[in-house]
Amino acid sequence: MRIAMLSPIAWRTPPRHYGPWESVASLVTEGLVARGHDVTLFATADSLTSGVLHAVCPQGYEEDRTLIAKVWECLHISELFEHAGAYDLIHNHFDFLPLTYSGMTTTPVVTTIHGFSSPGILPVYKKYNGRTFYVSISDADRSTDLDYIRTVYHGIDLTQFDFQPEPEDYLLFFGRIHQDKGAREALRIAKACGKKLIMAGIIQDQGYFDQYVAPHIDNAQVVYAGSVGPAERNRLLGNALALLHPIQFNEPFGLSVIESMACGTPVIAFNRGSMPELIENGRSGFLVCTVEEAVDAVARLTDIDRAYCRQQVERRFTVERMIDGYTQVYQEILEKA
Repeated sequence: MRIAMLSPIAWRTPPRHYGPWESVASLVTEGLVARGHDVTLFATADSLTSGVLHAVCPQGYEEDRTLIAKVWECLHISELFEHAGAYDLIHNHFDFLPLTYSGMTTTPVVTTIHGFSSPGILPVYKKYNGRTFYVSISDADRSTDLDYIRTVYHGIDLTQFDFQPEPEDYLLFFGRIHQDKGAREALRIAKACGKKLIMAGIIQDQGYFDQYVAPHIDNAQVVYAGSVGPAERNRLLGNALALLHPIQFNEPFGLSVIESMACGTPVIAFNRGSMPELIENGRSGFLVCTVEEAVDAVARLTDIDRAYCRQQVERRFTVERMIDGYTQVYQEILEKA
């Protein structure tokens, strides 16, 4: 099977630190190549793959601010579709924009919808509904206006996450510093518990960070570690008592949740979006609705078997299961085509 994998170009594929969509595109590409498929990864020129790399954009526009995002997105997407006839299938991880090119080729296009940034993007998805194929990343993140071929949960490479049976005495916030992810609420939870809080992730909203996060950073009780790479991510997740995930929006999936559980670290999450699909309440973490409930959950962390957290990821959220899901999707699409 000849597959064209379209990755975003905000960051390198795989990303050096942040870049969840690029990370998934990389894991799918490498998993398919390992199974003998012929995969061409359309990504930035500094990307790494065991497949064939096809690139026009020199590096991620978030990593080189001299690059105009829309210019390079147009060049990147058009480059793939101008070569579409060379492939049996196109797998789009680039959101809605590539759909507008899909009518120019007979090669089937499947899009993994990594989330809806706003209801305003739905008209594009609705226009191409039935003409292309959509995969959801959780059952919760589905629009009633669209048809889906399947839900395929994200999977992770377990070799990158070490199981830690004995944690240190701190809580962790790991995600974008933004209102959506609940950095402010994580600070409130940690303070109410009297626990040290380590925060890691890109600052996506500088004003939010300056107002609600920066005043609390003292490098003692509250530490901001920045946007960390894979090795430091593994260490921070594994040594934490729990990952705090007090989201303020309907999370489409939440890679950090399964990455945390892979290390044996339970997750205390606000019960929104996909969280009930990832977390078994009382077994691999706690689903809560308020800061006060989260504080109570911290006191019950000794009830959680960290080995069980790891086992849940091994059973449900591995790269192998994700690749199984996508190969089944591809086969179904090609049979219909």
